[in-house]
Amino acid sequence: MYSAKDQKRIIELSKKLLANQLFESTKPAEQVDQLIEVIQYHEWKYYIQNDPVISDFEYDTLFKKLEALEADKTLVRQNSPTQRVSSDLTADFKTVPHLEPMLSLANSYNAEDLKDFDTSIKKLTGLEGDIEYVAEPKFDGGSVVFIYNHDFLSRAATRGNGAKGDEMTNNARTLKSIPLKANFSQFEIQKVELRGEAVIRKDVFDKVNVQREKDGKAVFANPRNAATGGLRMKDPNGTAERGIEVFMFQMGYIEDKGGNKNRTYFNTHNESIEMLGKLGFKIPIKERKLCKNIEEVTEFCAMWQEKRNDYPYEIDGMVVKVNRIDLQEKCGSTSHHPRWAIAYKFKAKQATTKLINVEYQVGKIGTITPVAKLEPVQLAGVTVSSVSLHNEEFITSKDLRIGDTVLVERAGDVIPYIVKSFKDLRDGAENKLEFPEFCPINSEEQVRLVKQEKEAAWRCLKCSCGAQDLQRMIFHVSKPAMNIDGFGPSQVERFHEQGWIKDIADIYILDYNKMSQLEGFGKRSAQKLENAINQAKLNPIHRLLHSLSIHHLGRRASKLIAQRINHVMELKDWTLEDFTNINEIGPVVAENVTAFFKDSDNITLLEKLEARGVNFTQTEEDKPLEIAKDAPLIGKTILFTGSLQQMGRKEAQKIAENAGAKIISAVSSKLNILVVGEKAGSKLKKAKALGTVKILTEQTFLDLVNN
Repeated sequence: MYSAKDQKRIIELSKKLLANQLFESTKPAEQVDQLIEVIQYHEWKYYIQNDPVISDFEYDTLFKKLEALEADKTLVRQNSPTQRVSSDLTADFKTVPHLEPMLSLANSYNAEDLKDFDTSIKKLTGLEGDIEYVAEPKFDGGSVVFIYNHDFLSRAATRGNGAKGDEMTNNARTLKSIPLKANFSQFEIQKVELRGEAVIRKDVFDKVNVQREKDGKAVFANPRNAATGGLRMKDPNGTAERGIEVFMFQMGYIEDKGGNKNRTYFNTHNESIEMLGKLGFKIPIKERKLCKNIEEVTEFCAMWQEKRNDYPYEIDGMVVKVNRIDLQEKCGSTSHHPRWAIAYKFKAKQATTKLINVEYQVGKIGTITPVAKLEPVQLAGVTVSSVSLHNEEFITSKDLRIGDTVLVERAGDVIPYIVKSFKDLRDGAENKLEFPEFCPINSEEQVRLVKQEKEAAWRCLKCSCGAQDLQRMIFHVSKPAMNIDGFGPSQVERFHEQGWIKDIADIYILDYNKMSQLEGFGKRSAQKLENAINQAKLNPIHRLLHSLSIHHLGRRASKLIAQRINHVMELKDWTLEDFTNINEIGPVVAENVTAFFKDSDNITLLEKLEARGVNFTQTEEDKPLEIAKDAPLIGKTILFTGSLQQMGRKEAQKIAENAGAKIISAVSSKLNILVVGEKAGSKLKKAKALGTVKILTEQTFLDLVNN
């Protein structure tokens, strides 16, 4: 329908329209034509291709611009997207009419919008004071319409254009969350049309993508695409394999036993949803709230914006509805949306932008990490311009090229991540990314990169430019390592630029008088840092071992080694077998630590550290815990989640270790006990799903270890 050239042109036009770059130089009639063209294209990409190239927020922004221009009725075109609801009709399915039109929703993005909505409801109803609302999740999936006749599921269809949709009854019958029979007749209901949202749980979606990758198929960009595509599969078995579930959110049409249409059969929306739950339909429960006023709605929406990442399904907002059905009737609808409901949209988690360049960073063990430089884009409330590409395999699997239009997501609303590139938008000017053969950081000499067996990363093993030394120093002073308070990456970089520190040993002979004369420091800051460094010199040796940036040597292995030596330099004489005799230390760690202590440059560095006052002898903290054979948690693995109220996380872990438990970092089949504090999230859900993990409250845990 659209050539690659047309698609590229429309994408560029979309960006200019979003940035208002064209509006100053074009007439209103031309602006309307431009907006109609780009909105129609994006609807096609979203509903027909299941492959959107802009975020929902960007689409809504374009739509609102068009609505604003069409306030002048002379500018309204017959083919304008505002004159109908969006369509997902395809030519492959029989089209059927809905019993009641299924309209879109007006959108809001902040508390002010919700207040304006409340004001308009009061004007429409003539009421003063508080109005009761229901707030429920706006699931990011595909809308489906179901008809039950005399208690039996008689038809199912996609949302379509709101008036009619694609029939998919056979596919709907494979969805286990949809009852084939529901006892509506007990409520004197003969015929009913229900609206629901088809979604795929996040963990199920991950499994679907893993299987598709194994089968050599393209992975889905998000659960919504997988769900909407699954609804319209020609083979119902394919629909069943997607793991699609449906949450019901409305009764659109009700016909009583006398054949009378009666939308006000129930007094409130909340009553109708509760009834559907009792009949066996899937409905939102804890995530739905009956609110006494708009202020309560606003608080509930804000809370769910924060909790959305812990929820098992993708939601992109909350839907706010007037609860009383008679008030809904009084408010009525426009041709586009009901006046009695509004969608509160969360900040966008996905957006499209352009990949303009790739730069490379070096890590403390020489790992070369490619970093994508992007045209800045707003994502979940922040501007994103850099995204890690992890390694060569990631670039290859995504087939990324300089100049590509890419879909960017903030995983967990924190870490930016490139989901995919849009190959259809390429025009031949894009450049394929070739991972460097030589170290891209060292500009003075060619140092060939090395990829070790079973590793995805390329590494520079013979750094001569000092880039790795800088990263090692940054890690050495960090909290997980020597924990030098107030010594952050910016200070390390600054002292390195001054030429004061070239390796980690130089940290312990800093000139504090010179430091106090630096801009932004002063005597007090220099004195604080001197005290922190002197305190770090007394650290237990397990911290020192971890701080040396030995490949694969983590905190746990460092502690296990520190338990078995009186002095760090004893490790010069250790063999591979000495290391692997320690339970939990494998051959890879053993080889890396052995190699480190056989290197004369490393030994010289260690000698300098000891000469400058850094502790090299075993401390009380390094010594192994003496655990009684009858300790309450002997041989058990344990994990803490949520906010603990009676103690800090580290204190709790120490108590567990003293009771014989081993601390692990994630919920898996290896976990025995999960201790749950307040606001526990995904770890608790995963543990419950496993069914083999013992779940304890904080108090129960303390009672257990104290006994």
